[in-house]
Amino acid sequence: MADFEQSKKRAEELRESLNYHSHKYYVEDAPEIEDFEYDMMLRELENIEEKYPELVTADSPTRRVGGKADGQFEPVVHEVRMESLQDAFSFEELREFDNRVKEAVPNAVYVVEPKIDGLSVSVEYENGVFKIGSTRGDGNVGEDVSANLCTIGAIPLKIKENLPKIEVRGEVYMPHKTFNEIVEQQEILGEKPFKNPRNAAAGSLRQKDPKITAKRKLDIFCFNVQQVEGKTLSGHKESLDYLKELGFKTVPFYTKCSTIDEAIEEIKNIGNKRGELPFDIDGAVIKVDDFSQRSLLGSTAKFPKWAIAFKYPPEEKETILHDIEINVGRTGVLTPTAILSPVLLAGTTVSRATLHNEDFIKEKNICLGDTVIVRKAGDIIPEVLTVTKHADNAVPYEMPKICPSCGEPVFREEGEAAVRCLNTECPAQLLRNIIHFCSRDAMDIEGLGWSVAELLVKNDLVKTPADIYSLTKEQISPLDRMGDLSAQNLVDAINKSKENDVAKLIFALGIRHIGQKAANLLAERFGTMSEIMNASEEDILTIDGFGAIMAKSVADYFKTKSNRELIDALMAHGLNMKYLKEVKDSRFAGKTFVLTGTLSKFTRNEASAIIESFGGKTSSSVSKKTSFVLAGEEAGSKLKKANDLGITVISEEQFGEMIL
Repeated sequence: MADFEQSKKRAEELRESLNYHSHKYYVEDAPEIEDFEYDMMLRELENIEEKYPELVTADSPTRRVGGKADGQFEPVVHEVRMESLQDAFSFEELREFDNRVKEAVPNAVYVVEPKIDGLSVSVEYENGVFKIGSTRGDGNVGEDVSANLCTIGAIPLKIKENLPKIEVRGEVYMPHKTFNEIVEQQEILGEKPFKNPRNAAAGSLRQKDPKITAKRKLDIFCFNVQQVEGKTLSGHKESLDYLKELGFKTVPFYTKCSTIDEAIEEIKNIGNKRGELPFDIDGAVIKVDDFSQRSLLGSTAKFPKWAIAFKYPPEEKETILHDIEINVGRTGVLTPTAILSPVLLAGTTVSRATLHNEDFIKEKNICLGDTVIVRKAGDIIPEVLTVTKHADNAVPYEMPKICPSCGEPVFREEGEAAVRCLNTECPAQLLRNIIHFCSRDAMDIEGLGWSVAELLVKNDLVKTPADIYSLTKEQISPLDRMGDLSAQNLVDAINKSKENDVAKLIFALGIRHIGQKAANLLAERFGTMSEIMNASEEDILTIDGFGAIMAKSVADYFKTKSNRELIDALMAHGLNMKYLKEVKDSRFAGKTFVLTGTLSKFTRNEASAIIESFGGKTSSSVSKKTSFVLAGEEAGSKLKKANDLGITVISEEQFGEMIL
């Protein structure tokens, strides 16, 4: 009992300290302790709450780490409608808005604030404690994203006054720094990168697993009190000041203006600042300050009559294109970048702009020395819009035929806009290739994830995947966050991976268009790596499930000298180069399975491996040739199509009986 009381007291101390430091870090941007110290306190609290679950409270900072995914978002009916704003694109429209307001309330005073470009949400508190958070939805009904919102450090789990009820509206956004880091990682891993911070924020907030949301480092600015009990507020500026006192992170600057002319000047000031801000804004908002006047003005069916949003036009400027620089991305794509005479755009000096790809350059007939129009797409990425004048004796630009990073020939596949370098050892692609090579579905080297791979590459210990197998405990242990035990575990995991089936190695090589299933088919058809390397495009095309593009991709990969040298080096390190999978029996011979929904007893890969071990195949789409559809929870369109076609649908339990 004494231990319980001591733990209870310690948990209270930790919660108070963690919430204080969270506010200093996320809201005030004035941290007082190191991240490590915060993490250790959080770990201690997690241990106490795990031992005594009855000590978990609604405002516990452990809620921020992301709970268990529940797989769905419940609808939330908004007590106060979350209205959208009418847009204005000229100062004349703002003056017309002012005239309409002044007809009803001649003495109206405005508040002007930036319009954050993100996802609008509502957060509700009862007795000072966070209760529920939801998306705007259609304004009347949103979705419950409470677990995901709790991962945002700037949202207080407990406010500084014990109000019976308060509902606050805010805009969830992704800071530029976070966005750039995530896009870089996506490019390294060969994933499709987010288009802009707003899309990234929206996608991150609606993740069904809050732990993924937590990793995205979202932020929020609060800009409106939707409703409140226990406190009387008479105006907008007063309400924003009050939100600050309660511990909320409000819009970064807001100004009271007596006239529409003052409001327009402030909008101009915000526009001049936007290029320097660490987050996106897509305009500025004018709001009537007095709440009683807002009530008098009311709303239309779509918008409040007491507010309007001014949208900044994309700024365009003329400049000279002096050169085109070719950058090799981490997926091997060659991206052309224009080198420009510096020009001021949206508050920042621009001297580089994207040219997208080879087709874009040809379409615009771009030549070196051209006079071009540039603008910031979405106020973030500068792009060349058009050519206004060719230089004398101008010659249309041609993309290089060899990779500027490694000197190997580049390829452009039919139907694709991208020109690529396919050399596995290309320095520009190294980190991405290493991370993929070591991933679970590839060589499955436990402990060699993103951060460790970065350490190895940064310290020049790994320059090709083959170098991984030369690593020693003595080389690894001095690295940051490693040590003797971690180093030895990593070496053991590396050695263990040598025994993997050659199918995993084929997938690990990162051959274009060759996923896990195709890698298994190659291994099954040819048996050894040597046979695969020497197979002709025609031989590969005979594999059921392979098309011309896939066959060509495999053949082209093994024509590259450096790729063949990599295989030789891996052979020399003792990696298995044979197909090891045995077919237990042929009960599923000639049968094709489609897996859909969430499986609880198997992962998709495990279920697929079991099916293949009994001579069956798996497919990603349902057709008349499908034999069975294995349906887990929340099975969607594939289940419906199976029922429409009369395909046999089986549960995990039935599948379990089939493989006994």
